[in-house]
Amino acid sequence: MKYFPHTQEDIDSMLKVAGVKSLDDLFSEIPEQLIFKREFALPEAMSEVEIRNFFDTLGKKNCKLTCFAGAGVEDHYAPSIITPLIQRGEFLTAYTPYQPEISQGTLQYIFEYQSMICELTGMDVTNASMYDGTTATAEAMMMCVAAAKKRRKVLISSTINPKVKKVVETYAFYNGVTVETIEERDGVTNLDNLRDKLQGDDVAGVIVAQPNFYGIIEDYTGVAEMCHEKKALMVMNANPSALAVLRTPAEWGADIACGDGQTLGIPMNYGGPYVGYLACTNSLVRKLPGRIVGSTTDVDGKRAYVLTLQAREQHIRREKANSNICSNQSLMALYVTIYTSLMGHKGLKEVNKLSYAGAHYLAEQLVATGKCSMAFDKPFLNEFAVKTNVCPKKIQAALLEKGILGGVRIADDMLLFCVTEQRTKAQIELLIDTVKNL
Repeated sequence: MKYFPHTQEDIDSMLKVAGVKSLDDLFSEIPEQLIFKREFALPEAMSEVEIRNFFDTLGKKNCKLTCFAGAGVEDHYAPSIITPLIQRGEFLTAYTPYQPEISQGTLQYIFEYQSMICELTGMDVTNASMYDGTTATAEAMMMCVAAAKKRRKVLISSTINPKVKKVVETYAFYNGVTVETIEERDGVTNLDNLRDKLQGDDVAGVIVAQPNFYGIIEDYTGVAEMCHEKKALMVMNANPSALAVLRTPAEWGADIACGDGQTLGIPMNYGGPYVGYLACTNSLVRKLPGRIVGSTTDVDGKRAYVLTLQAREQHIRREKANSNICSNQSLMALYVTIYTSLMGHKGLKEVNKLSYAGAHYLAEQLVATGKCSMAFDKPFLNEFAVKTNVCPKKIQAALLEKGILGGVRIADDMLLFCVTEQRTKAQIELLIDTVKNL
């Protein structure tokens, strides 16, 4: 059987080298009570048609909901051409492009991905790519510490997504880094508290979010100067889709930009796979983990693409690497590249325009029901928090009966709603009517 990894001859040869006569002898040190002796609970063999019917029936158990939840994952439209393109064999099964001579296609789309992320963030350079937005932010934290050398404290705003904050804290714990939380005030980062925490001259970096966890577009005027005055780096975790209409991290003066590329058309897909992005200024490029693809010319003067700065983590300087990120989310980076190239500047702006209009209409109408009030009087794009005088669980349950995933409960009296260009007027009205009739 061609799918079996070892023939009987292979097994006999390995047993001989191991000095035992049988596989039972090889595993004889395993305690008797740990050996599974019953029949495996496997179904009877099925034909291809039976298998297809089985999984069709299983799939129908999923309840497809209209999503008004956000909190880091958003339901965006993706052009139908993306899936068949990324399923081409040369993309779907391609591995790390060590050999540029035979990997020009892979290297080119990675280069294009980097170019698009740099354009969205305004940063000088980006890698290709990270596993997700949470680990990208944790790596940004480690970059701050690596650049600061002796400083091992990082400040993180309490208005960042709590899941991102937890991953940053986990990375910090196992790398001997101290993480302190910057207080929030009225849903935004308390800049007075940030200023106080910077006075110790022991901070390597400051991490903020844009928009923040509550969907608020924060004003970070003067924050970069505040950080740089104390020789700390500024890190901005930003929604890349929103950057099509908001000030870029570079315009805010950030040294590092990071986040999750899921909002660039990647399906929610029960939590992954997604793709993290990590970009920085030129001065930090040697601290940037992962791959960087560069453009050059070959011996004939034609444009060509190559992996650059590999030595720091792949070869002679591995012990000095910040992180060893090799075979990462390249396929998802390709997904983002195709999406962004198809949507273009105009399409990304239209996505945000429609999302903004839908979110603000929903917010106004929820307040008009008398069951909700805005949690914060701050500007927002497509996500917002409301306080409710009805139990949030009751609201969610009522919406669920209507086939609506109705927001994320972020407090005992607070729900976080998200509206994207996918949501229709009818869907929004159904949500409003359901809340109104509670």
